[in-house]
Parts: sequence; C-alpha cells; structure tokens
Amino acid sequence: MKGNRFANLAVLLLLVVTVVLSFRFLDMNLAELFSAEGLRQMGDYASGFSNPDFFPQHLSAIGRGALETLAMSAIGTLLAALLGLLMALAAAGRHGLLARMASRFVLNALRSVPELVWAALMVLAAGLGPNAGTLALALHTTGVLGRLYAEALENTPAAPTDSLCLAGSGRCAAFCYGTLPNIWPQLVAYGLYRWENNIRMASILGFVGAGGLGQMLYVNLSLFQEARAATVILAMLALVLGVDALSSRVRQRWVTA
Repeated sequence: MKGNRFANLAVLLLLVVTVVLSFRFLDMNLAELFSAEGLRQMGDYASGFSNPDFFPQHLSAIGRGALETLAMSAIGTLLAALLGLLMALAAAGRHGLLARMASRFVLNALRSVPELVWAALMVLAAGLGPNAGTLALALHTTGVLGRLYAEALENTPAAPTDSLCLAGSGRCAAFCYGTLPNIWPQLVAYGLYRWENNIRMASILGFVGAGGLGQMLYVNLSLFQEARAATVILAMLALVLGVDALSSRVRQRWVTA
C-alpha cells in the first residue's frame, strides 16, 4: 500500500517537474500574456471577428470554396475506401504471408504521415489547388481505412467464402457474396466516420495551398481581414455540422438498420 502511494507521488512529482521545465524551455511569459495590455490587444483582435462580412461577392466565393472543400473530402474518402479495401485483402492474409507483411508496412507508412505533410508534398508534386488536397486526404485515409478494413476481414468467419469456393465459385464472387455482406455495415461506418474527419481536415489543408475554405481563411488572415475570415469560419462550422448530421442519418439508416 505504501509502495503504491510512493509510486503515485513520484509520478505526480515527475509531471509537475515536466510542466515547469516545459514552461522554462518554451520561455513563456504568462504574466505578460494575461497582463492588462495583453488582454486589451487580444480583445481588439477578437473584436474584428464580431462583424462578419456578408457581401454577396464574398459569400459567392465562400460558396465555391465550400463546394471545393466538400468535393475534396468526398473524392479523397472514396478513393481511400477503394484502395484501402484492396490493400486490406492482402493485409488480412488473403494472399499469403509476404503480401500481408508488405501491405501492412505500406498502410502503416501511409497513415503515419499526417495529412498536412502529405498536402505539402502533394503541393510540390501536383501544384497549388484542390488536386493536392484530394491526394493528401486519399493517401492518409487509405492507411487508416486499410488497417480498419483488414481488422474487420480478420474478424469475419471464412466459412461462407470457403464454401462458395468449394462449390466452384470464383474468388471474387465468393468474396462479394460470402464475405462482403457480413462486413458491409462496418465498412460503411468506417468510411462515413473518416469522411467526417476529412471534412475538417480539408478545411485546414488550404493553409499549405491545397485549396478550399482553408486557403481562403489563410489569405484573409494573412491580410488581417478579420471580418472576411469570420465569415469563412462560420461557413466551415456550417459545413462540418451539415456533414455530421448527414452522416448520422446515413449510419442510422444503413448501418444500424
């Protein structure tokens, strides 16, 4: 009992020391940050966002940016779902041990690189614009969905597929009729969840030139146009809430039905 108490106190002391050293290493001056002058400057900056710009031309540009962001996330997620399912078959051991190890290595490598890093690389490869954002989302999401799909395949009984193969069915038909119906709700749920995440991430990728609302927000903030930036932020919020509501309805109808 005393040993556990001593260990808990040691962990707590270590956390306190880590926090103190972190503040010293980062050279953060909280007293200056929360001083009267600091609070006044933060208030002046925040007040610029209190009057969003609803000028028709700006709203039209935001509408195009929102459609661009939505298209980036949808196409990126669709490509990732298709590629992830193909790689998941090998990652689940359906094509031998060597293919399983190679596909798992590729999936781990894809998802270990954040979307922003992929976007920066794709901007250099494909140029500025939504193409780079779409490819970045597709690459990272392929790694995530491929691993999730592989785990779903591993947990699915192989008896229906084996029975169809023994009856003379081809491997593709056996998979479509013996395995896919059992894991289809999981595949849809995983895909919709990643689409929700990709909507949020697509709004951020614009900060590295990958198009969409994020690029508009970056430009407005760079030019200190707080009113226009506030309108873009509201559009991002509305887009995310709309996609979340749509995804929830689809899951309730297709997944939990």
